[in-house]
Amino acid sequence: MWNVVFMGTPDFAVGSLKVLLEAGQYHIQAVVTQPDRPKGRGQKMVETPVKTFALQHGLPVFQPLKVKEAEFVQQLKAWQPDFIVVAAFGQFLTQEILDIPTYGCINVHASLLPKYRGAAPIQYAIIKGEKESGVTIMRMEKGMDTGAMYSRVVVPIDAEMNFARLHDELMEKGAELLTDTLPRIAEGLQPEIQKESEATFATLLTKEMAKIDWNRPAQEVHDRVRGFDPVPGAFTYLPDGKLLKIWETRVTGNRTEALPGTVVSVTKKDFSVACRDGELRILTVQPESKKRMPAAVFLNGRGVTAGDRFGSKE
Repeated sequence: MWNVVFMGTPDFAVGSLKVLLEAGQYHIQAVVTQPDRPKGRGQKMVETPVKTFALQHGLPVFQPLKVKEAEFVQQLKAWQPDFIVVAAFGQFLTQEILDIPTYGCINVHASLLPKYRGAAPIQYAIIKGEKESGVTIMRMEKGMDTGAMYSRVVVPIDAEMNFARLHDELMEKGAELLTDTLPRIAEGLQPEIQKESEATFATLLTKEMAKIDWNRPAQEVHDRVRGFDPVPGAFTYLPDGKLLKIWETRVTGNRTEALPGTVVSVTKKDFSVACRDGELRILTVQPESKKRMPAAVFLNGRGVTAGDRFGSKE
């Protein structure tokens, strides 16, 4: 049985922790996750998904403000882990920590490295219109996701797949790949060095990035809608300045002479908006201060009419 210290924070990491626990060949010495943070309008302290799962299964949880703190590093050394497994943890590991485990710090990264190194690889794969994504199991080093790769699994991205669906599939496939790869690493599996010339980066997402630019091609707008579903949600502004989130779209292929952002047609079920190169059909929306709804419900209320043009808040 191998000794494992697990480091992870969001839902994506729970999948890997779960399979390690269920495999029966790993002793989870500790679960390390980010400190609880205030969230929501009431700023109530909320624990991380990894912490919730770990406590439910009786696993010891540690939440250092910084893992590089000397006292915590000494604790890591005292555990003498065979592996430190990292999945979307959210803190950089120092070389001192990277050198602690017998077989290294092993990262479950949600992309086909060296593509989309960084904090938001799942969203970027969709936003950039990729036809496939995947998970890479890699040995960590000090650079941002630059370590050598032990294994990978490819996951196709279909035309309507959003972030939530791709996230869940990558979480499941990545967890399976992790438990398949760790024993092979212990047996001497040699990793493959990444090609720096092929590296791309997935920086942190901002809310402003989710604002729809109707001057983009329809396919690009569609990909952004998918990539920002469910967080933070692609949005635009109605003619009266109120925010409207767009959750589901389809590229029609229809051409139009209308200015980008103009509602070009309205039916009982949906409406179409002009983009730089054609129309985008809108199927699901969320008006300001309301819940998601089919476009048909939105149109039965205040809705929009042909000729309206989406714009800015001002």
